[in-house]
Amino acid sequence: MTAPLMPKATAVWLVDNTMLTFRQIATFCELHELEIQAIADGDVAFNIIGLNPIANGQLTAEEIKRCEADPTADLVANKLEKNVKEINAHNKKVLTPSQRMDKPSAILWLITNCPDLTDAQICKLVGTTKPTILSIREGTREDMLYLRAKNPVAIGLCTEFALDDALRAAKEKIEKAEAKLKKEADKKKRAAAKKRAAKKAATKKATAKKTVAKKATAKKAVAKKGTAKKAVAKKATAKKTVAKKATAKKAATKKTAVKKTTKKTTTKAAAKKTVTKKEPAKKAATKKTTVKKTAAKKTVAKKAVTKKVAVKKTATKKTAVKKTTKK
Repeated sequence: MTAPLMPKATAVWLVDNTMLTFRQIATFCELHELEIQAIADGDVAFNIIGLNPIANGQLTAEEIKRCEADPTADLVANKLEKNVKEINAHNKKVLTPSQRMDKPSAILWLITNCPDLTDAQICKLVGTTKPTILSIREGTREDMLYLRAKNPVAIGLCTEFALDDALRAAKEKIEKAEAKLKKEADKKKRAAAKKRAAKKAATKKATAKKTVAKKATAKKAVAKKGTAKKAVAKKATAKKTVAKKATAKKAATKKTAVKKTTKKTTTKAAAKKTVTKKEPAKKAATKKTTVKKTAAKKTVAKKAVTKKVAVKKTATKKTAVKKTTKK
């Protein structure tokens, strides 16, 4: 079952003019039971004029009486084709002068109550032109102040089937347009998400590269520091080795000097000892030589004396001989 075209207005009329229960009115108008109670209390829809469903052909008086007698029964609407005159069901509508006069009112009702309908759909439903629809939509029509919105189904300009089909087609178009917009928005979101992901990946790569470069530089710095430390250590070890060598050389030189000095001292001592040993020998030799010299001198002196004595003896002999010879 389809709800009436103006459910709240129909509910207002049924509350005011029938003895139906709130549940029956709510199920027929497809509204909540509490909303029907609020309409009855005057809290909701107090400024809405009631719409007679019997005059529209949606309900019959017998159906209303049947449901009033049985509170558990539900209202059953008439077939939709009976809501409008059978003359208007033909392709070429034959309209009365009053229906032609009510076309602007029907256009105004469709514009206000069915904003999803396009101008082409309104033209098909009411049988008008786009300039008139545009003038009513913009409010530039001459008799705009005197127009009152009227339901085209109630007037007999179109069937409820045609209006429902037009509304369904308009909703499908809107849904398709919304779906396209959603798809485009989703595509844009996906593209934006991809770009963000690419940017994030690029930033991550850049940060990773930077971290790798920093680590490499840190490693290089550490390696340089290690090499510098090694070089310093090598220099220190070299200095230590040099110092050790110098100390060793000094020690060796000291040892050699000490050895030399000890050798010199030992040689001097030995020389002194040899000198001291040789001195008595020398003294003895000198003594011997002096003794020999003295002995030789004595022997020479003795010989000289003996020679002198012999010479004297010979001289004396010669003189004695001469004296003898002279005698």
